[in-house]
Amino acid sequence: MKAFIVRTLLVLLSIVIGVQLWIFASLAWWRTHPVENTMFMRLNYWSDFKPIKQQWVPYDQISVQLKRAVIAAEDGQFINHHGFDWTGIEKAMQRNQQQERVVSGGSTISQQLAKNLFLYPRRSFIRKGQESVATVMMERMWSKQRILEVYLNVVEFGDHLYGVEAAAQHYFSRSASQVNREQAAFLIALLPSPKNFQQDQSNSRFLFKQRHILKYMNNSMLPKESD
Repeated sequence: MKAFIVRTLLVLLSIVIGVQLWIFASLAWWRTHPVENTMFMRLNYWSDFKPIKQQWVPYDQISVQLKRAVIAAEDGQFINHHGFDWTGIEKAMQRNQQQERVVSGGSTISQQLAKNLFLYPRRSFIRKGQESVATVMMERMWSKQRILEVYLNVVEFGDHLYGVEAAAQHYFSRSASQVNREQAAFLIALLPSPKNFQQDQSNSRFLFKQRHILKYMNNSMLPKESD
């Protein structure tokens, strides 16, 4: 019995170490290569085998309005933190306690990206723990500019629709480099749950978020190449 327990623990430890090595190797490769497939994309495809729409575009071909909008909406402290916004997490916990349910996670852009790249949507302590480990790795291996570039290229904007280039083409028939201020606010307001708003763009929450983004996006601080 004791030997069985030891073997089981060794197998589990090997799996955990293997997962970390896979994440590390993936992040190392993606430092200089486009990310064209994520765990979220694979899970979406495997659910019904419909093709995924996504097209990689480099950082300098993404509208500055989209960059400002996503920081205003998702992570105002993006350039200042090292993966975790502790003040934002504390505020999210307070909101959840007031509502007596999970209404906000306080996740940064880095945390959201780690989840999208390697994990799955369902909440669990195991997923959150692995997300945290992947976030720390990412923040140490990638620049802030690279994190923002990858995030905007892989985040979900609708059913089987990923990345700002595919989203801009789908909603506005233009490239991500041509998206203006109002269009950027529209696209980013879809996040982080685009399927909820894709079919109901008159939703009051969606419209409020658009107004919020338009109000604050000019204050967003963008990362420099050296950050």
